[in-house]
Amino acid sequence: MLKHFFLIVVLLFSCFAIAQKKQLLNSGGTKTTSMNNEVPQFNDSIKETKSTSGKFKRAPIDFYKVISVENDTTFIDTSLTIQKEYIFNYLRKDNFGLLPFANEGQPYQTLDFGLNQFQGFPSIGFQGKHFNFLQADDIKYYSVPTPLTELYFKTVMEQGQSLDAFITVNTSENFNFSLAYKGLNSVGKYVNQLSSTGNFRFTTNYHTTNRRYEIKAHFTAQDISNGENGGIVNSSNFEGDDAAYSERARLSVFNEDATSLLDGKRYFIDQQFRINKTVGTNNLYIDHEFNFENKFYEFTQATIASTIIDPDTGSNVTFNRYGDSYASTTINDKTRYNRMYNKVGATYENLLLGKFQFFIEDFNYNYFYRTLIVRADNSVIASKLDDRINAIGGSYTYQKGRWSGKAIFSNSISDQAMRNLDVNANYKINEQNAIGFKLQNISKIPDHVYNLYQSSYKGYNWSNNFNNEKITNLEAVLNTKWINASAQISSLEDKLYFVNSSSVNNQIILSPEQFSGTIKYFSLKLSREFKYGKFALDNTFLYQQVEQSQDIINVPKLTARNTFYYSDHIFKRALFLQTGFTFNYFSKFYANDYNPIVGDFYVQNQKQIGDFPMFDFFINAKISQTRIYLKAEHFNSAFTGNDFYSAPSYPYRDFIVRFGIVWNFFQ
Repeated sequence: MLKHFFLIVVLLFSCFAIAQKKQLLNSGGTKTTSMNNEVPQFNDSIKETKSTSGKFKRAPIDFYKVISVENDTTFIDTSLTIQKEYIFNYLRKDNFGLLPFANEGQPYQTLDFGLNQFQGFPSIGFQGKHFNFLQADDIKYYSVPTPLTELYFKTVMEQGQSLDAFITVNTSENFNFSLAYKGLNSVGKYVNQLSSTGNFRFTTNYHTTNRRYEIKAHFTAQDISNGENGGIVNSSNFEGDDAAYSERARLSVFNEDATSLLDGKRYFIDQQFRINKTVGTNNLYIDHEFNFENKFYEFTQATIASTIIDPDTGSNVTFNRYGDSYASTTINDKTRYNRMYNKVGATYENLLLGKFQFFIEDFNYNYFYRTLIVRADNSVIASKLDDRINAIGGSYTYQKGRWSGKAIFSNSISDQAMRNLDVNANYKINEQNAIGFKLQNISKIPDHVYNLYQSSYKGYNWSNNFNNEKITNLEAVLNTKWINASAQISSLEDKLYFVNSSSVNNQIILSPEQFSGTIKYFSLKLSREFKYGKFALDNTFLYQQVEQSQDIINVPKLTARNTFYYSDHIFKRALFLQTGFTFNYFSKFYANDYNPIVGDFYVQNQKQIGDFPMFDFFINAKISQTRIYLKAEHFNSAFTGNDFYSAPSYPYRDFIVRFGIVWNFFQ
């Protein structure tokens, strides 16, 4: 798939590069009209070039626009800042509050509960596999005066590489498309830890010259495959001083041939038509959003029994890690899912009062297996869940002067109850200071994996009818020139979670549970950067507190990241250098453990992780539009002890030196 992607890129680039240059640039250097009428001015710009007719300037950098499905617009940024250091990772975003597993492309331990996003409609589940699965609102659209290419490359832990290649072209001022592919292959340092993932994206957006009609559309094809070793068998071997186990492949793991695969395709359209021919003080629009997605999650395991060494007797012990099985060999569990979502609305816009929208939602899903299981007690595990959920709602959007905000309310009118209220408001005090508030009150239909699951493992079969989860979040954000702060208060009722129901040592048999009480969560996040000359100290602290009668939501009380760095231009300003140290830390807590059969984390209270330092040293450089990254990750691991874990059964990363690059081409 990767070689076909590059062939497409080369062909499209050859076809459109010259044409677009003729259409959107002129020898007089006149600015082109962009997708957004407001064009903020930036100091950064593309270097001047010459044409046969004379000298002209390339379009300013702020003409290269990145647009969300909600029409929030940012710009291609080729600068090198400490924030660019934070997002130079597999997820391509700041992962503060997420702790990666040992190999690239595996799940992340969630340290910051506030990172969880909630929506009323149910999803397939298997959330531990979705960290790199791009959702519809993760997809960006573009408007560029000349073809733009970005290449991301980063080395991995063992035998492989991580690549993200992207190209976008405007064939005219009104029409843009982009192609992108992110691929990863990393064997890892532990047995059966291979990660092989691919995220293909195609986007397009078009608007008529008078903007009476606008459309955004995308297609994604994503697959996330992992070797699932189930964690290490003896933590004492990992934590001890025996130099033989510094070669991590010598550590015994529970599963030597198990794999998981999450695969999905999505077709998405968001379009809008204005009834009145020209924009006036009052405007009326018809809106439509379409989202069709199909997925499957598959867990396979050739050898069912695990063989480990008994630490007391030193002899081999064979047992079933996940309990008894219907199959004597080769587990192949496959969960299939498809959904179709339509949202049709009418929007009235008054340039003074804002936008008022009324909409109808139609959500149709089918979650299924190709077997029907009858247990020994004659209880039946159904083969599918399917339903149609209809909802009505409205929204109000306001943006004028220093105020902006949006309120959305929707409520189910079909058999399955669902409700969502989402309100946010922001006030810009001045250019350096702003404040915002957000309220969400939601009655969420349970994700399907909690209500139905089938497996060849006998203990992993259930059919339930859980209540909706009720969630209320209140968040306040303050961004100032002195400090950035955010506080969140949440109340959760009927929280769903997984727990190990087995009493046998080293055996994991999960079952879904619903907590009937109320859980209260509070967090306070503070960040501030101090600068003195060419030196800077960037700090982020997160404090969390949970009030609950049972340990359902487990998070560290304190999470911190501190970066001390130096930056300056050298070689007659031909190169911009950034170098420094980053310290990451989180306090001890009963972290959730990971289970590959359901592709998710489960609650445990036997082992705490945390309270270990993680130091990184980095040297970054920028030459023209190219950023180069070199990092020694967790370089203190060799002398601060082997007590570092991402989850109770899964060690964190050892010391490793990694290199990478991000390269933008403006044609």
